[in-house]
Amino acid sequence: MTYLSDSLVLRSRFDLSCDRIEFPSRRMIIVNEWFESAAWTLLPGLSHYRCAEHSCCFDDNAQEAGDEYGARSLSIKDGAVDENRRFRYATFVDSRQTCSRGVILLLHGLNERDWAKYLPWAARLVESTGKAVMMFPIAFHMNRAPSEWRRPRPMRAVSAKRQAASCSIANSSFANAAISTRLGSLPERFCWSGLQTLHDVAQLVDDIRRGKFEHISPDASVDLFAYSIGAFLAEILMMADPAGLFADTKLFMFCGGTTLDRMYPNSRYILDSDATIALYSFFLARFDNELRKNARLEHYVNGAHSEGQYFRAMVNYQEGKVHREPRLRQVGSRIAAFALRSDRVVPANEVIGTLQGNDRDIPIQVEVADFPYEYSHMTPFPINGPASEVERCFDHLFSAAATHFCVTHA
Repeated sequence: MTYLSDSLVLRSRFDLSCDRIEFPSRRMIIVNEWFESAAWTLLPGLSHYRCAEHSCCFDDNAQEAGDEYGARSLSIKDGAVDENRRFRYATFVDSRQTCSRGVILLLHGLNERDWAKYLPWAARLVESTGKAVMMFPIAFHMNRAPSEWRRPRPMRAVSAKRQAASCSIANSSFANAAISTRLGSLPERFCWSGLQTLHDVAQLVDDIRRGKFEHISPDASVDLFAYSIGAFLAEILMMADPAGLFADTKLFMFCGGTTLDRMYPNSRYILDSDATIALYSFFLARFDNELRKNARLEHYVNGAHSEGQYFRAMVNYQEGKVHREPRLRQVGSRIAAFALRSDRVVPANEVIGTLQGNDRDIPIQVEVADFPYEYSHMTPFPINGPASEVERCFDHLFSAAATHFCVTHA
């Protein structure tokens, strides 16, 4: 199948409400599983918190967004969003194998609401590697969010109110209204939802090791294919390596790999300008002061938890170098990245700078390509683009990924 035909067929068949979707002609099945997050108690909105690992308790006085923008779902406390606590995710499996000896976790980009773009990605990874591919949603993204957040009519109303309230706002749209409102009102959500996702992924890998899945071996290799903000999370997983779950994991990043301050998410499809300013002001200009005011956040990002420590190392390029670069040298032989020259959200030169360091002495392979058609960070493989060229570039990327996952690394 071609990339275009594959995209159309998979979009027409994909349905998370089905337990199993079969594709007899291509020897592939999709199995949809339920997941219940144990880490939702990290999220803002509770009165009291307890870190069981360190036997310490915290109060939280974070102010969440109200319903001033007219969408009641935006005023729900984070921990009360049922869709984020219990949800389904899809696993693509090679039907020729009774039990897969390898699995690739596919992590998506920021402000994604639909898996359509990723369906041919997952299918190609299964076919080129023989490994199962789990498409796992980030907290409050995809099907882990209230359906209202992706509905044009209510979100256009939210966007209109945001524009009326701010004379300088740019790139506000129905597509980014929900995430912009939430991060604009409480920027630390970026950290808490990220930490929840990291814990969820660790929980998922632990489920594999416990033999929960009939189609995946308990001792299967676990690798990561990560795009955009998913790459940011995957790097933290690789560096923090909670419970040693990712000691042998290989990571392939596409359009990602930079620190937070080297990303430019102001886009009608990602974040509006007001939310971008709020996020960057909190984490880049005021972070130390905010940590002094917030004992719980300080506990999680200032060394007590490795995933929080490396989250902080990935926030600021210069300040995080002392912790980030030595660890990247240790795990770098298992990491590869593919960047696009015209990517304006995650620039290729910033990917190289973060992954290889100022002196370019970190052993992480970064390939930079410039596809010969009009593309963007959000749409690297447009289905309405020149078919043969898109197909060739798609094949090139996923051949590189398959080679990385299938070659033994030192």
